[in-house]
Amino acid sequence: MQESLQSFTDSHKTLLEDKMREYVNQLEAPSIIKESMLYSLEAGGKRIRPLLLFATLAAFNQDTKIGLNTAAALEMVHTYSLIHDDLPSMDDDDLRRGKPTNHKVFGEAYAVLAGDALLTYSFQLIAETSAEDATADAKLAIIKEFSKAAGAEGMVGGQVADIDGEEKQLSLPELEYIHVHKTGKLLAFGVIAGAILSGADEEKIHLLTEFATHLGLAFQIRDDILDLEGSVEMIGKPVGSDEVNHKSTYPSLLTMDGAKKALVEHTTLAKAKLAETGLNTFFLEEITDMLAVRNH
Repeated sequence: MQESLQSFTDSHKTLLEDKMREYVNQLEAPSIIKESMLYSLEAGGKRIRPLLLFATLAAFNQDTKIGLNTAAALEMVHTYSLIHDDLPSMDDDDLRRGKPTNHKVFGEAYAVLAGDALLTYSFQLIAETSAEDATADAKLAIIKEFSKAAGAEGMVGGQVADIDGEEKQLSLPELEYIHVHKTGKLLAFGVIAGAILSGADEEKIHLLTEFATHLGLAFQIRDDILDLEGSVEMIGKPVGSDEVNHKSTYPSLLTMDGAKKALVEHTTLAKAKLAETGLNTFFLEEITDMLAVRNH
């Protein structure tokens, strides 16, 4: 019998969170920086990026535990980006998931350093993956893809374009560039890393990368739609905040009907790419529905 997505998610979140806590606590570092790192790591969240990694490993019938170090690294980089995003020089946010942001608790200097520590530790964790779980070539390939996804060619580049695009009416290609790079590259990395750890060939890695790219865009389009039609409980921020902040969104560029059509198109394309792989993609399909289709 196929395990449910809820069961898969719950068990892997627990496994991941226990490991991340263990990894940070074992650091020979000042206690204040470890407290700051753990404060944001333990702030909650769906853990979508590592779940995509675990789901990809499951698609290849691999033991998902071989991806633990890479999954922890991925969540650490995501968390570092949130700590830095919240800083006064960036978004200047006081709350993150209902809790005071890191710099409000530990001060700006320690918040910056906690983010730096999470970013750098993530690469160490991948390098320290055991030989039984990943070959040296696989670790090198993962580190290369991770650097691209997190850096100037990925998330950082998307953040820069997002800042440059504030208070401007962006074109659709400009908006897609921001979302593909700021959000989509790290989402896609989880899938790519799972494929590399599984020893996938280039064709399957290509198909899975295309799947993840369409999923990332569908996820963002749905988020833009819910900003207008959702609820505070559903999206975790005031409804209509993008409009108030004069942000370019898919509904503002395509109309609401156009945005909904684009959501269906990218979701359909994502699932088509999964089908082409010939793998057991049950969990990846379920995550796609959770992120891009279901209104919860």
